[in-house]
Amino acid sequence: MPVFVATNRLFVPAERAEEFESHFGANMRTYLPGVPGLRRSTLLRPTRPDQPYVSINEFDTEDDFKAWVASDSFKEAHRRNAGIARHVTGNAVETFHPAEDLVPLTGS
Repeated sequence: MPVFVATNRLFVPAERAEEFESHFGANMRTYLPGVPGLRRSTLLRPTRPDQPYVSINEFDTEDDFKAWVASDSFKEAHRRNAGIARHVTGNAVETFHPAEDLVPLTGS
C-alpha cells in the first residue's frame, strides 16, 4: 500500500486537451522512470468539460515525494515552457496519507 499520495488538479481548456495529454504523457515517460520511491503515476481525464484533469502520484514515503520535487528532473519537467504548463490555466496540489485501502476480494 502506498503511504504517501500527491495529486494535482490541472485545469485545461477543452481546445488544449489533446495537446496537453500528448505533452503530459511524454513528460511522464521521460521524467518519471527511476524516480526513487515512486510506485505509480496516473493521469485521469475528466468526464465533463467543467472538471480538471487529475494527476496522481503514489510514493513509498513523503520524503521520497519531497526529494522528487527538489530534483533537477522535476524542475525540468515543470519548466514553464516545457510543454504542459502552457496548456494549464490553473492547478491545485494536494497531498495525502491513506486512511483506508480496499482491495476488492474475489470468490465467496
